[in-house]
Amino acid sequence: MQTSFTTAAFGAVAIAGITLLIIGPPQNRTDPVASTVPPPVATALTTPAPRARPAAAEPQWVVPDADALPDNDWGRTVRYGRDLITRTFALIGPEVADPSRRYAGNNLSCESCHLQAGTKQFGLPFQGVFADFPNYRARSGAVGTIEDRINGCMTRSMNGKRLPPDGPDMTAMVAYLKFLSEGRPVGAATPGRGSGAMPELIRAADPVRGKAVYAKICAACHGPAGQGQRVGAVGDAKGYTFPPLWGPDSFNDGAGMVRLISAANFVRSNMPNGTTWQTPALSVPDAWDVTAYVQSQPRPQRANLDRDFPKRLQRPVDSNYGPYVDAFSQEQHRLGPFAPIRAAIAEMKASATAKAPQPKPLSEGR
Repeated sequence: MQTSFTTAAFGAVAIAGITLLIIGPPQNRTDPVASTVPPPVATALTTPAPRARPAAAEPQWVVPDADALPDNDWGRTVRYGRDLITRTFALIGPEVADPSRRYAGNNLSCESCHLQAGTKQFGLPFQGVFADFPNYRARSGAVGTIEDRINGCMTRSMNGKRLPPDGPDMTAMVAYLKFLSEGRPVGAATPGRGSGAMPELIRAADPVRGKAVYAKICAACHGPAGQGQRVGAVGDAKGYTFPPLWGPDSFNDGAGMVRLISAANFVRSNMPNGTTWQTPALSVPDAWDVTAYVQSQPRPQRANLDRDFPKRLQRPVDSNYGPYVDAFSQEQHRLGPFAPIRAAIAEMKASATAKAPQPKPLSEGR
């Protein structure tokens, strides 16, 4: 099984298509490893922005065992879905022998971002996800299905093309997500979901400082040029031991991992490889800065990003591309600080609500 993308997509620290809902961030804890890179320009932190922080994750994080399912149609389908998550590059990647099976556009795996086959706490796990769909997606401005969500990852994080919604690969992926969510009621919180929520900096994240963090902590796995370590050779469809974090075989600029808030929290909760949210190895400033450095590097470009978030007030404050409805620069949307943007958006939403026409009351007697 390949090391996950951001067990890889940031491997020894590092960080994408795609990102699921963040529910129940980890606790603030004292950093067990002191930073050895130059001190940040400013280390003052704001309170964690928009998400509530529980006192602790659920006492027991239970991972259902797909291997315990019987050898019948359901069991085989669930296990094939898991294989598609962990060995995407070998089954539907750009180097597989059958050209008709080349759906992914890079040699990452879904597990690169959804760690441990999508079962790790605060490693973008899949537990509880199935019960969330159909739901409204701000990026599309419409209600979408779980198949739509998976194809969003295929075209963004995997930089590829959509899977046929009624095909065996999509059926297997959905079956695996359903299996991991069994017993999770619709609308119920799943503590441990998402990537966590650390405090935000009151300064902008610093890619220059992040470069020093990357060189010391991440380059050993992902390489000085961020191109990862392949298992075999180009063309063999064997994927990576540690995936590339930028460049032509990485996620594109429309992927969820390009958003700084989501990605930096993922890095702190999971990187270097083997880190857990209970004992983060990176300081808060280091996590923000190294993520900013990785995101500043070149990667595949997705067409028509201006069509995302058609309801502009719903665009995330850390969206790295516009158009924006506020007066803040693209640079501040990319690197922060985000509190001023968040406050301005909240004010515009309140103003829009106040100006919206109100329904007329029914006249008496009717």
